[in-house]
Amino acid sequence: MAIVEVKVPTVGESITEVTIGSWLKKEGDSVKRDEIICTLDSDKASFDVTAESEGVLHIKAQEGDVVAIGALICTLETVAVSNEKVAPVVAAVAAPVATPAPAAPTPAPAIAAKIIEMKVPTVGESVTEVTIANWNKKEGDKVQLAEILCELESDKATFELPAEAAGILHIVAEAGQTLPIGALLCRIEVTSNETAAVAPVASAESAVIVQPQQLATTENGYATGHASPSAAKILEEKGIETKDVAGTGVGGRITQQDAAGAVAKPAAPAAAVTEPKVVSVPNIAPPLGAGGASRRVKMTSLRKTIARRLVAVKNETAMLTTFNEVDMKPIMDLRGKYKDKFKEKHAVGLGFMSFFAKAVA
Repeated sequence: MAIVEVKVPTVGESITEVTIGSWLKKEGDSVKRDEIICTLDSDKASFDVTAESEGVLHIKAQEGDVVAIGALICTLETVAVSNEKVAPVVAAVAAPVATPAPAAPTPAPAIAAKIIEMKVPTVGESVTEVTIANWNKKEGDKVQLAEILCELESDKATFELPAEAAGILHIVAEAGQTLPIGALLCRIEVTSNETAAVAPVASAESAVIVQPQQLATTENGYATGHASPSAAKILEEKGIETKDVAGTGVGGRITQQDAAGAVAKPAAPAAAVTEPKVVSVPNIAPPLGAGGASRRVKMTSLRKTIARRLVAVKNETAMLTTFNEVDMKPIMDLRGKYKDKFKEKHAVGLGFMSFFAKAVA
């Protein structure tokens, strides 16, 4: 048996906790891979949680519970290797050799690769499309389970996409593309050649625990030492690497506060240089209006929404400013003449507001 833990995914940069909305499956139900098992509610939107593998559901957090990002909400009990697959292995090991001469070893047959398609997840009720901000991995890179592959931007927030399995990444949609919910983002090629090569010489007991061992190596969590998008930007501006910062967030994640308080390590003293020091003058680009080169950058969905709302407010809100010029010299002279007597009589200073109120009343 192998236990797969299902935790609260990262659903937004500013979202730190969610509420269990409802369970679509019951305790002990059998679920299939990618089947929706529950819904999560945040202060911005609702999200669906899908099963990471096929197995028996064991619920850990009940409906209405408020849980933090990365917290355990349920487990899936899966069967690593069935008895039908173990029996031939035991028979092959226990069977005596029929002939004195050993047979030539035959190479283990390569198991066909399994392709897992990763699509744009549901990130909110009103969000219909997202934009790929950037890929953290390249085409053909090996990725681990739950490792962050890319960042997605909507008109409300930024989301991270973790890998659903370990394997080789094949990118389908490039950075900068805008895709609807459910569109194909990438494929992960999962092979079992290494496991198949060990299986003929392994005992039945060791074959059963292969998957739990692999699960333990990836159970450290992708959040450890990983920075959120805002924290990564702050560290990049400071010139500090994520490995030099200790994360205090859920699962060791580096938060924005950690990045703001991080201090760069002092640089090692440079060796004495006998050559004269060369001072470089920065290349200051001329203003865009003075013949300088301009560069067009595609606006993100979030900035488009902000710009559209600002223009709508300007067009829909009644705003009026009126200016009237007034000669204040007579009032200044009058105030200077009576301010001392006014203060003696009323114990307050004579200001200009009374004159303005008298004028407009």
